[in-house]
Amino acid sequence: MRFIVPTLLVAALSFAAFNDKIAFIQKPEPAADIVFKNGNVYTVNDDLPKAEAIAVKYGKIVFVGSNADAKRFETKGVKVIDLKGATVVPGLTDSHYHFSGVGFREMNLNLEGTTSLEDFLAKVKARVDKAKPGEWVTGRGWIETFWKPQAFPTRWDLDKIAPNNPVYLTRADGHGAVANSAAFKIASIDKGADSPFGGEIMKDKNGEPNGMLLDRAQGLIARYIPASTKADLEQALILADKRSLSLGWTQIQDAGVSWDQIEAMKKLLGEQKLKIRLYEAIRGPGADVQRLLREGPQIGLYDGRLTIRTIKVTIDGALGSKGAALLENYSDHDTNGFLTQKEEQVLPMLRDALRKGIQVEVHAIGDRANRTILDWYERAFNDVPMIERQDRSDPRWRVEHAQIVHPDDIPRFAKLKIIPSMQPSHAIGDLHFAASRLGLNRLKGAYAWQTFIKQGNVVAGGSDAPVERGEPMIEFYAAVARKDQKGFSGEGWHPEEKATREQALKMFTIWAAFAAFEEKQRGSIEKGKAADLTVLSADIMKIPEPEILKTRCVMTVINGEIVWETAR
Repeated sequence: MRFIVPTLLVAALSFAAFNDKIAFIQKPEPAADIVFKNGNVYTVNDDLPKAEAIAVKYGKIVFVGSNADAKRFETKGVKVIDLKGATVVPGLTDSHYHFSGVGFREMNLNLEGTTSLEDFLAKVKARVDKAKPGEWVTGRGWIETFWKPQAFPTRWDLDKIAPNNPVYLTRADGHGAVANSAAFKIASIDKGADSPFGGEIMKDKNGEPNGMLLDRAQGLIARYIPASTKADLEQALILADKRSLSLGWTQIQDAGVSWDQIEAMKKLLGEQKLKIRLYEAIRGPGADVQRLLREGPQIGLYDGRLTIRTIKVTIDGALGSKGAALLENYSDHDTNGFLTQKEEQVLPMLRDALRKGIQVEVHAIGDRANRTILDWYERAFNDVPMIERQDRSDPRWRVEHAQIVHPDDIPRFAKLKIIPSMQPSHAIGDLHFAASRLGLNRLKGAYAWQTFIKQGNVVAGGSDAPVERGEPMIEFYAAVARKDQKGFSGEGWHPEEKATREQALKMFTIWAAFAAFEEKQRGSIEKGKAADLTVLSADIMKIPEPEILKTRCVMTVINGEIVWETAR
């Protein structure tokens, strides 16, 4: 009998433990981690275009609907966010952004907003006065089109304020720079220097370099500027992340980087110092692109935060700096710009990309550049039949900017299924000089958003920051108003090309997702998709156009995580 009691005790304890285990197993887990309610939700989902509440579990949307129906998710342990009527849209995406450039803009001399040559020189002088003799002074962001007269600065202008320091200042578009005589001397550029292919050393009437370098000519001096350190790059990426999230961007599509930058991003993502989604394009042609072709795409790394699957090529300059390749001469300059790539270098790479399932995006601004890249794309498609392609679906190749397109070439975008990746703010900035560069007749094919949309193209919206400010509300406003921020629209600016608000929202959500092969994972607010949300201070789908520019992001959500929030 002495063995019976212990045996019964053990059995009782085991039974109790078993019951506790069953109770633990049967304890219901909350159906959501977080619920957002009392929102003015635009879903970009035609089956349910408006909603009030969203429930999220494990970073995915599990419910979209009314406040009343969302109550069943508001159980113990579930975080509930009262949006108090704020407007919610799918997490906004910038389809053309230079991520590190945005960060470096925060670190270096920022010349945005200079209103005159005198203002420009005053800002540069303030930086020069803090520099040691011989130390390089660099900066970016100036644009002369708002100055009177609209003339590029010269090296002699800079010499007056910087006689002892080499100075190199990049125009806002990144396709032109002005340097002083000290910098030209370091680079051994004098009257006898020839312009390189794909660039121009601008000269005065006497043949003297005037200080302006366009496109590939910029490298003649830029190569002598001390390179940024790894620490500098990491700091720039962290600053870009913070700024982008605060504006409401949940993904940026990075238009051309090196593998060194990719490695820095991976390090910071691994340390959880970056939160935004990064869709990366490797700049080519060259060794970096050959590595991508050899190794193949890298998709959805770091919990979907990083994808590398695209090649970026630039084939002309910019309209403002007169380097965009045109079919006819500029109306205000005796040149038609220039191409910066040769077909024999690019076409073999295009064929390889098709075979390996690599996306391609090409910068083309002028009508000659756009016609040229459409020709090259078409030749690659004809040379590589579908059976030879690793990914036998639509390759979703893109033209970045597609700013000035001859009307005969616009239908080719639809025929070839090319995505025009366009930046609305370029139009409202360029309207102050495009007519003088092009004449009124060529504006018919300029910034033709509505024409592309009506013929069935998906138009991916971006900002080209740091060329532009990189703010989603400026881009949305520019798309729907087609006016500058003061409400001005110039002669022949074709207001019929502006987008509707529904189209503009799609440009920065579902169409941007499509351009990244992600329309099934993100880009709209619907069950099963990633919980990427941008919460705004005003209803941009209804308020007067000028009020859009005053609207601010109040919360940014990625994978159900609140990654940025302002006090409300």
